[in-house]
Amino acid sequence: MRDFFYMDFYGNIRRMKSELHDEVHYKLPIYNNTEPSDLIDLNDLIGRTLTISYSGVINCVVTGKRIKKAYGEGMSYDAFKSSPLAVESIIRPELSKIHEGIALRDYEWEMKHHMQPHVVYLSKTAGIKVGVTRDTQIPYRWIDQGAVEALVIAQTPYRQAAGKIEITLKNYISDKTNWRKMLQNNLSDESLEIVRDQLFKYLDEESLKYTTTDQSLHRIKFPVTSYPEKVKSVTLDKVNYLEEKLIGIKGQYLIFENNNVFNVRRHSGYLVKFTF
Repeated sequence: MRDFFYMDFYGNIRRMKSELHDEVHYKLPIYNNTEPSDLIDLNDLIGRTLTISYSGVINCVVTGKRIKKAYGEGMSYDAFKSSPLAVESIIRPELSKIHEGIALRDYEWEMKHHMQPHVVYLSKTAGIKVGVTRDTQIPYRWIDQGAVEALVIAQTPYRQAAGKIEITLKNYISDKTNWRKMLQNNLSDESLEIVRDQLFKYLDEESLKYTTTDQSLHRIKFPVTSYPEKVKSVTLDKVNYLEEKLIGIKGQYLIFENNNVFNVRRHSGYLVKFTF
């Protein structure tokens, strides 16, 4: 629902959508419970004061029912335990068994999303990390984590094979993003190509057949006018009203002038009024 005169948007928010041009372009989806309603162009709002007012209501992104607490990315507890959107093999790719014809939760969903080509990559969010994603999620996965550089180091026909490689490499390099350093743009000066070559020596023959050294380095520029010296995360569970000047967007975070940051993805399903 939208009031054009006041530029008020009222609805349930979702993780930001992104497109990569010279820099990342962000749009904020607004839903009427589970139905798409509006898309707010966020890049045009950098430098302006935004107001986010929380109604106190959260609607499950899967079922639409009102919930007191969100699990995963805006789900009720029941949906989190049953929906394929929260299947264990999303967080732990090595657990996927769909390549054996075995579904953990939903056969059709897992065939569509996990029995598809995947990549293992290195990305520079602050330090260098290893990760797995479906190849159709490039570059969106890297954008969501706030990576300024990324490099594909292996290509596999299904998710479990990529997860197996990641499991090995996690013994030698992190698979986590330091979100505070990412938002401060506190970056490692290590080369992704050099780290890739060092990591390959730890892989067995089965995994090595999926590796690649001919992929181009991806560089990603985010729409940020200045980075915070300190980072203070603001959540609507603790602060139900936020009115501040937007100075940038990185990963799934809005960055405000006084060092406050707001994780949009974490608030999926929250019913808010968004004003500018």
